[in-house]
Amino acid sequence: MFFPERIKSINDNDRVLEIGPGATPFHRSDVFLELSYDSEEERIAQSGHVGILESDKTIVYYDGLKFPFKDKEFDYVICSHVLEHVNNLPFFLKELQRISSKGYLEFPTIYYDYLHNIEEHQNMILVKNNTIYWCKKNKTPIPNLEPFTDFFRTLQRKNYRFQNEVNSLWHHGFEWFDKINEEEVEHWKKLTYNREYLENNIPQITLPTSNNEPLGIKSSLKQLFSAFKRKIK
Repeated sequence: MFFPERIKSINDNDRVLEIGPGATPFHRSDVFLELSYDSEEERIAQSGHVGILESDKTIVYYDGLKFPFKDKEFDYVICSHVLEHVNNLPFFLKELQRISSKGYLEFPTIYYDYLHNIEEHQNMILVKNNTIYWCKKNKTPIPNLEPFTDFFRTLQRKNYRFQNEVNSLWHHGFEWFDKINEEEVEHWKKLTYNREYLENNIPQITLPTSNNEPLGIKSSLKQLFSAFKRKIK
C-alpha cells in the first residue's frame, strides 16, 4: 500500500476487512480474506514477492468467487493491489459493495505495467471522475513487451525503486462510499493520461549544479581539450 494516509473514514468501532493483504496488512484491519492457491510459490508471487501473511487475526480463505460473508457484514473494506489480479472485475466490485458500504481501493496504472509487466496482473485500470475504467491486459500491447519489461521487472524484484516524485501517477488510491462506478473500455488508450494532464501533474525538478563544473561554452571547450589530449597520447 502506497497511500495509507488516504484511509481516513474508519470509525473506532468499525469492523474492518482487508482483502489480499499480502505480508504487510493495514494495522486497523480485523479480518483478512485470502485466495486459496495451489502452492506457496503462487501465493508469494500473487502477493508481489513480499512474503506470506502471518497474523493472530482471523484469516478466511476462499475460491475467488462469492465472498464468504453476509450482506454488510463489515463497516469498511480495504482492497489494495488486488483489482489488477482478479478474473471477473465487475463481479468482484459488486461483492465489495455487498459486504460493506465504504472502503479503500488502490491499484497500479497501466504505466506501471508498461515498465514492469507483472505476470500476475490481469487487468489494466485507471480512475477518472470517480469511475474505474478498465480492460483486460491481454487487450493491450504489454504482454508482447517482455524483452523490454524484463529489465524493469528484475529491478523491482531486487527492491529497486524510482520516480517516487510521481507515485500518484503510477498508482491510484481512494476511498469509496455506497457505490463503486466501473466501466470496461474498448481501447486501452482510454486508460492513459493526456498531455495537458501530464504537464499539470508532473512537477518540475530542479537539478543541482556544481560550482566545479563549467557551463556552456566553457564546458564544450573543456570536453574538446580533453578529447585532443587523449588523441595525442
